Amino acid sequence: MMHVDIPELTKEEALMRFWGEAFDVTVNVPDWVALERHISSRLRVGEGFSLATINLDHLVKLRQDQRFRDAYAAQDLVVADGNPIVWMSKLAGRPVSLIPGSDAILPLVRIAAAHRKTLALVGSTDETLAAAKAYLEREVPGTQIVAAIAPPMGFDPMGASADAVLDALAKAKADIAFLALGAPKQELFAAYGRNKLRNVGFISIGAGLDFFSGAQVRAPAWVRAIAMEWLWRALSQPARLIPRYAKCFAILPSEIAHALKLRYGSVSTRPAPEGE
Repeated sequence: MMHVDIPELTKEEALMRFWGEAFDVTVNVPDWVALERHISSRLRVGEGFSLATINLDHLVKLRQDQRFRDAYAAQDLVVADGNPIVWMSKLAGRPVSLIPGSDAILPLVRIAAAHRKTLALVGSTDETLAAAKAYLEREVPGTQIVAAIAPPMGFDPMGASADAVLDALAKAKADIAFLALGAPKQELFAAYGRNKLRNVGFISIGAGLDFFSGAQVRAPAWVRAIAMEWLWRALSQPARLIPRYAKCFAILPSEIAHALKLRYGSVSTRPAPEGE
């Protein structure tokens, strides 16, 4: 792969590796300033990337799914999406800022517009994508959305259907693809696509496009400010989300214990693997 001049992880970023037991997850983008720095630098030189947003639900899935662990290990950039991740980082003495995938979309679209880069939206439904496209183009002048792709039911993020989406992205000459496929599919597809389209940035955003289109209603700002968005979502979709959140709460004791061990030096931290 051709060498490009992009910023390396700082020592502090590389050492933010403290979730997991048989595996590690590195939050290597600690705040919004670092996120803008990394994305802008890659866009400037035309280098692709993959960005994931770690939260408790992902930590549950990482415990159960080797393919998901492999996909996370292949991510170039990881941010903290969820207050429990942020709280544990403080407990470990290695604080990171909250960067929810949904909140990151507009800032990243603005960065892309400033660099005159093209965007693609992948996931959800044709109706949601059309509404999200209209919203982003209205909110961020200069936005260039060149593809909106709703994969079929049964989409395989690492198979023939993934190749079809990647072909569409290549033909559209998309520079960034926002992936609203849900975990683990979006992270699997990002890792797979990162190796196929080396100049494309893959950003996993979960339900972010649904909020823009109105397909889902996000918790009010005051609910998010008191870190109760999870409860708002659970009450809105109890059958689907209450079991998920129960699994998240179940892993908290071991994660808290791990953070405390890190704080007091009883857990060694391996250096982050080379991302380039």
